[in-house]
Amino acid sequence: MPPLTRQNRDLPTINERIRFPKIRVIDTDGGQLGIMTPREALRMAEEKELDLVLVSDKADPPVCRIMDYGKFKFEQEKKAREARKKQHTSDVKEVKMRYKIEEHDYNVRVNQAERFLKAGDKVKATITFRGREIQHVDLAETLLKRMAKDLQELAEVQQAPKKEGRNMMMLLAPKK
Repeated sequence: MPPLTRQNRDLPTINERIRFPKIRVIDTDGGQLGIMTPREALRMAEEKELDLVLVSDKADPPVCRIMDYGKFKFEQEKKAREARKKQHTSDVKEVKMRYKIEEHDYNVRVNQAERFLKAGDKVKATITFRGREIQHVDLAETLLKRMAKDLQELAEVQQAPKKEGRNMMMLLAPKK
């Protein structure tokens, strides 16, 4: 038997590529046809103008099914596409502000963060310092803690307020 090349390994195990002495064969409607040689099973599949597809090679004897392989492959790809469509990846959305923020502007930022959290995303609240504002780290920390308190029904603090250069940030994750 020739060594398996990379090209052959990527190909599906159907029809002549099934190399087992005995296989268990399942019909198109799910009924068992019994244990036979791959040659007999392939002949039966060709009579119905279908393919012989290896379903499980871990079983003893390996299980093969008579089916339309093209249709089967299409259905699998369709299921995979549907699963990817339903999947929600959680992004990190950022809410930026300054520690001298007015009350109305602060409420707008809290509402933005609330909307992001309800959509299942994480929120990174960032306060930027300019010039001498860097001296008021305590005021920025107070503001971030207030925001965490205002959003405590929806979010949990994943990363407490910490200073990074001219910014102070805090990470909020939606509650499960």
